[in-house]
Amino acid sequence: MSDASEVNPASAKNSEQHPLDALTGGAFSAETSGDRAARIRDWLATQPTVEQLQDVHKELSKGDKSAARAVRERLDEIRRTANQEKISVEWAEKAEALLAAVPFDAAAAAAWQRDAAKAGAALSREPLSQFKAQLVERVKAVEDLQHRTQVQREVALLLAQRIEVLSTKSWKDAKAVLEALGADVARWQEQAKELTGDASWSSVDGRFPPQLEAASAQLALVWDAFQSALALTEAAAADEAAPLPTVPVWADEIRVARGLPPEAAAVEVAKPAAPRAAAGGRGKPTSEQVEAAKAGLGQALEALKAETAAGNSKAGSEAVQAMRAAIKTHGRFVDEATVSEVHDALLAAGEADGWQRQLADKLREDLVAKAEALLNRPDGQVLGGRKIQETLRSLREQWKQADQGAAANHALWKKFDEACNAAYKVVESWHDKIRQDSTQAKAQRLALIEEIKAWAAEHSASQDWKNMLRALRQFGERWRESGHIGEKLFAELQPLFKQAMAAAEAPLQAAQKASLERRHAMIDEATALGTAPSLRIDAVKALQQRWQAEAQVVPLDRKHEQKLWDAFRKPLDDAFNRKSVERGGRSQAAVELSEHDRRVLDASKAVEAANASGDAQKIHAALAELEAAIKAQPAKTGDNQPQAQTEPAAEADAAEAAAVAKPARPVVAVRGDDRPGMKKEAAAAVGGRPGDRKDGGRGRDAARGERGGRDGRDSRDAGRGRREFAREERGPRLADPAFRAQRDAVEHAQEALRKLAAQAHGEALTQLLGAWQARDAAQLPSAQQLGGKVTAPVRTSWSGAVAAAPKGNAAEALLRLEMAADVHTPADQLAARRALQLQMLTRRNDPAPQQTWGQDVATVLGSASDEASARRLQTALKQLLRK
Repeated sequence: MSDASEVNPASAKNSEQHPLDALTGGAFSAETSGDRAARIRDWLATQPTVEQLQDVHKELSKGDKSAARAVRERLDEIRRTANQEKISVEWAEKAEALLAAVPFDAAAAAAWQRDAAKAGAALSREPLSQFKAQLVERVKAVEDLQHRTQVQREVALLLAQRIEVLSTKSWKDAKAVLEALGADVARWQEQAKELTGDASWSSVDGRFPPQLEAASAQLALVWDAFQSALALTEAAAADEAAPLPTVPVWADEIRVARGLPPEAAAVEVAKPAAPRAAAGGRGKPTSEQVEAAKAGLGQALEALKAETAAGNSKAGSEAVQAMRAAIKTHGRFVDEATVSEVHDALLAAGEADGWQRQLADKLREDLVAKAEALLNRPDGQVLGGRKIQETLRSLREQWKQADQGAAANHALWKKFDEACNAAYKVVESWHDKIRQDSTQAKAQRLALIEEIKAWAAEHSASQDWKNMLRALRQFGERWRESGHIGEKLFAELQPLFKQAMAAAEAPLQAAQKASLERRHAMIDEATALGTAPSLRIDAVKALQQRWQAEAQVVPLDRKHEQKLWDAFRKPLDDAFNRKSVERGGRSQAAVELSEHDRRVLDASKAVEAANASGDAQKIHAALAELEAAIKAQPAKTGDNQPQAQTEPAAEADAAEAAAVAKPARPVVAVRGDDRPGMKKEAAAAVGGRPGDRKDGGRGRDAARGERGGRDGRDSRDAGRGRREFAREERGPRLADPAFRAQRDAVEHAQEALRKLAAQAHGEALTQLLGAWQARDAAQLPSAQQLGGKVTAPVRTSWSGAVAAAPKGNAAEALLRLEMAADVHTPADQLAARRALQLQMLTRRNDPAPQQTWGQDVATVLGSASDEASARRLQTALKQLLRK
């Protein structure tokens, strides 16, 4: 060591003390970050000012951000506290204003707490917590007062009903309970006064005071009338000359007591001023009825003709419905000429039935026959309850249609109603059976839930996971087979079943979770063993035994377990394959890959590169090169090959060129024998299959075939010709690396092409919707982008619709598109879709939506664009352009 004096760097640093070091207790001169953070925490406990905190944070964050974090958190807390204090002052003022308001607004007080919480006010701190409690008490008082008002009103109604019931009994009974009833009425009046005298009565909702006043007035009126009637009855009972009471029951009782027969009060029944024949359309109609009928039908007829002339009329339109309503009101009072004119107008508007008033009775007779035929059916063709119910509903609707504008036929209606009532008995029995089955299914499901709970409690400590999984699956199957119940009841029972099953599955799920962790750990061990330089066979066997033991103990889902097994097995298989290659030697492995195999490998790599580029044309071109490489014959040797070997090859090539080209099936690559030391045949026999014998597969029977024996079939097939099966030429066998490489490349290419097609499809739809919104035909995608389903005329119609000004309503066109694409319709449009389907059933000659979806899209594009319609159009076109 040198004897020269050295200056200590630490002492040099300490000599230059930071200005804030004394303030922070030596934090800036601390040697380590931990000491600095501890001194900062001690300094923060002294409650420094905001200015000091800002200065220390500014200097400390330059060198040690970890120690400065505590200072920054203190600054944030101070800032947050200041903001909360400002917010608290604001909301405290609002609360004071609400409490001081007369009358008190309970709705605003309830909203104060919600809005204050959204604004970030600290409702749990003073003074907001106190204001919150006061507002809650005031709101509770007002709500309690309103509830008591409703109860008081109901009590008044019950007292009035009680007085009315007493008027139907003996007056002696009424006199016996008069005192108790008077006490109840007086008590009710006192309670009503208490309600109106409450300090919060002015703050109740405006509808409650009138209700209480009306109930009080009604009760007072009924009570006074009851007292006066009872007093009059007592006087009549004491004095025979006194008048009888107005209560009928009490008056009859007094008559009986006086020895007179009871008499009911005579009630004059007013007769109708108008004769019955003129009511209900019976008899000869008056001139006023005829004129009104002509005016009503004429107005509706003119509107229908105008709509038909404009080309906007269709079945079920507003004009047709108005015409039907006019027929229902005035149809009985018009002549046959008007009936014929209306009938022709309805046919022109698309109504197939029109108005055939003269055929009303025939239609009614047909309906009667159909109603009677519901029960009188041949054996084996009896209708069920649901079918009869739907048929009865349809028949009654048809009867209503037949009644429109025609005179009533009560005889046929009586027969029709009796037939329908007789058939409805089957529906009632069906309903009873459904209710009985539903009750049984409910009881069965409840019993199953209790059984699951008991089973879970019994097997909570069991370790037999396979039997537990089997039992749980059986519980699920029994739940699904427990019979039909209503949707509402199912919504009530399904959560109970899920809760019971969750409790029963908890131990098994915990065991499966632990087993998954152990299996993932074993997969990591297998990966480590596979990547090790030397493969330990004993460790691999032990690991496989552990895996099998784990799989036997804890069962998993079949697909999940298979994926885990594949992940566990792959690194070990790769290690064994690598070992086999190394055992065979690198030189021998290089010899086994022929020129054809290397060409296939290069083509496979080109396909993978094209997949990575994301260009569909490059992918198709690379696939074509790969297919050509697979079909190619093995590469010929160099020029140094002997002439004796090249001549047969040249002759074979010439023979193949002279052969007639035959259509071949897609060539499937064939794996070769990749065992070490094995060689592939350089050229397989033409038409032969891999593995065929050199003698053609006939062996010792070859000579017999040449002589016309059994294999040659000369003797039996001479007359009908010999059948020969031409086999296509296949490419040469591929080595295992080449086969796997081309297979993976083709699969990846197909997946990439599918993704690119879906992406292009979505971009085309987005571009189409953008063109519709902008009303710009230039933005419309091309026919190639839209796909082969969109022809040139269809795209032209779309372009014209987008370029034109928006007009018309596309509601029906959107419904037809959703029917054609077989996609869901929004809930608010389901009724319109059902109505359109019913209308389409009457138009048998009209094309189906699947045939006119291009025109429907043009109709939609011609209308105004909105978000909901664009979403529905996009959903439908996603399916239509793919079909």
